[in-house]
Amino acid sequence: MNDIYQAVTDRIIASLETGTPPWIIPWTDHTALPSNLATGKPYRGINILMLSIEAMSRGYGDSRWVTLKQANELGAKVRKGEHGTSIVFFKFKEVEEEKDNGFTEASEEPKRVVPMLRSYTVFNTSQLEFLPERFELRGTPAWQPIGEAEQLLYASGAVIRHGGNRAFYSPSEDMIRLPPPAWFPDSDDYYAVALHELTHWTGHPQRLNRMLGKRHGIDAYAYEELVAEMGAAFLCAYCGLPARLEHASYIDHWLDALKRDKRLIFVAAGAAQKAADYALGVAQVAPSPADALAA
Repeated sequence: MNDIYQAVTDRIIASLETGTPPWIIPWTDHTALPSNLATGKPYRGINILMLSIEAMSRGYGDSRWVTLKQANELGAKVRKGEHGTSIVFFKFKEVEEEKDNGFTEASEEPKRVVPMLRSYTVFNTSQLEFLPERFELRGTPAWQPIGEAEQLLYASGAVIRHGGNRAFYSPSEDMIRLPPPAWFPDSDDYYAVALHELTHWTGHPQRLNRMLGKRHGIDAYAYEELVAEMGAAFLCAYCGLPARLEHASYIDHWLDALKRDKRLIFVAAGAAQKAADYALGVAQVAPSPADALAA
């Protein structure tokens, strides 16, 4: 990729133009977020979107990926004729400031650290052959998605009130308002909406302090909805729930902004990952509902 930012943004735009946002995670193996088969670590931020796009376009149902080297080390082989998927990482490079005369002089001053975007190639597990049996998918998940989502909401400490026919987060009251659970078609819908509003909740000044204001040429609310859409999708994937598109009306706004700024999706995906990390971090240190009742 000569321009990685533009190449990634073009893929996101193409996905949005079909009406299917790339954060609607397509996995069917119940392993939540896309992860590295060799290390078990989930991918993050923009790479979740890139891998989701590829999975949807090629019909992959397995969320696990490996590099060519990792596949070989595991005893597997990439099938002949298969093509990999490019994902990205930031490599940080120290640079010295250039003087007015055009020369760079040695200095004891701290060097400026500049993030450099780089790409590498991974393959979906579905593209492998001779994969050792221990890596084969089998059985159903040990966790219960609804229980995971309920625990996440409870452990966050967010104030959630039920009533009315609208779902929203009120920053002034620092409160999430949801319609009664019985009003939703099913439990998956209820928790998908609740996790969307929980993502908005993370942006409060006492938490991540996501400032509302025109960002990267996009309306403040359209930007916040983009962050909330992706953040909620990441949380749904973590819980094993299907994500859903909450605000389709913003797609045209997102498309227009993405076409004007090739870095917007990287910034928004990073903010969404921070929101998901915050919600999950709170949940990991808080007691479960059962623990609280037993105390």
